[in-house]
Amino acid sequence: MEDNNMKRGLTSRHITMIAIGGAIGTGLFVATGSVISEAGPGGAILAYLLIGIMLYFLMSSIGELATFYPVSGSFSSYSSRFIDPSLGFTMGWLYWGMWTLVTSVDVIVASNVLKFWDVFNFFSPLTWSLIFITLLLLLNIFSVKAFGETEFWLSLIKVVTIIVFIILGLLMIFGILGGHTYGFENYTKGQAPFVGGISGILSVLLVAGFSVGGTEVVAVTAGESSDPSKSMPKAIKQVFWRILLFYVLSIAVIAAIIPYTDPLLLNESQSVTQSPFTIVFDKIGIAFAASVINAVILTSLLSAANSGIYTTSRMLYSLSVDKQAPQFFKTLNKTTKLPIRAILTTYILVVAVVIYANFNSNAVFNLLNIIGSMVIVVWGSSIWAQIRVRSAIKKQGKNINELLPYKAPFYPFGPIIVIATLLFLLFGSSFGSIVSGDWVSVIRNFTPLIILAIIFIVHKLIKKTKFVKLENMDLSSHIFKNE
Repeated sequence: MEDNNMKRGLTSRHITMIAIGGAIGTGLFVATGSVISEAGPGGAILAYLLIGIMLYFLMSSIGELATFYPVSGSFSSYSSRFIDPSLGFTMGWLYWGMWTLVTSVDVIVASNVLKFWDVFNFFSPLTWSLIFITLLLLLNIFSVKAFGETEFWLSLIKVVTIIVFIILGLLMIFGILGGHTYGFENYTKGQAPFVGGISGILSVLLVAGFSVGGTEVVAVTAGESSDPSKSMPKAIKQVFWRILLFYVLSIAVIAAIIPYTDPLLLNESQSVTQSPFTIVFDKIGIAFAASVINAVILTSLLSAANSGIYTTSRMLYSLSVDKQAPQFFKTLNKTTKLPIRAILTTYILVVAVVIYANFNSNAVFNLLNIIGSMVIVVWGSSIWAQIRVRSAIKKQGKNINELLPYKAPFYPFGPIIVIATLLFLLFGSSFGSIVSGDWVSVIRNFTPLIILAIIFIVHKLIKKTKFVKLENMDLSSHIFKNE
């Protein structure tokens, strides 16, 4: 398999930080206030704890596949090899299209973030978007290590900011900083800690679930990890603790300092100046608090766009290797061992979307809202692939300890938890529309699923692919070579 030829330049340090930084973005820095406002301190913390548990099991399942079959096109390849080639085709192109749009939107938003500082207004947002995407292209075409290093440092900025925020926040709560002892009285005021009861928790569970999208990117890095059997399990263990420590502790600090009834928490304008992080830093007396958080949000967006170029190019390369995309894309550069054609194609497409969005921004953002939830389908296909690998090992009478370098803990309990949560996230977003009889919204929400089903069926009819039988599943050809 041609993935053996890719240079494995990502170390455990890179993989771990990519996993830690994957889901830390504007969702944490801007949207957490509205989550606390809607569900209360207890409801917000419980929602992220539940999503954290689901994410741990999800990443454990993906990690099991990534160490057994470490390829750059992970989600497409898992579905093709362990379920059905037509599903692999559908998942690969879905993931490629989804991340192409996400990357485009990230650089567009990053250019708008620069408006916060007047000094950067000498270029238009379109020009800044093109500058950002071109700089990220340059980071991705020289070596995979350049991508890994960039992602490491951009993620580290986010992580350090959150740690400093939590420490300073705790000092404020106990009256050591800021001249006022906050304590935890906000946790018992009014309807706190659980505002709206179970319905309040369920309403923010969707926000919490979608805010951790992107964590699965770490599986795509397996194809270029120097030792996936060691780096993947380590990175996966970080996921649960990241959600627990970063999201939960940040929410706990914010809720103690700012009452859930404070209208600033709603932040309907999604303004950085009304970010709960900015408000808390302001209360501490840190000068330029809004500028600090704005800079961190900028690095978060560029980090996500950097991951987007990496992910989309590797998915396109993998689809080509699996003969599910033009063979033009599977050529590797002789020196860097990078899929340069796939990287440049992704870059050109992102540039086209950015230019189009400059004249018709609503179309791109509306499309992104529809496709955004489709990461759930990608997650679901990965869980299905893991279940089938386990079933095939049992069916063929092989030793699971010899075949799997890393085994997901609590199997099959973990996948059951993940499937139940994913079904809730998939149908929960349409529950209100179903109850109110707004069938137009319901149809709009499920249109992507219908389109995916059509793509799957058409591909199956044209290519005449067959569902992989458990007894015939290839469990022997491991492709990892530690070169």
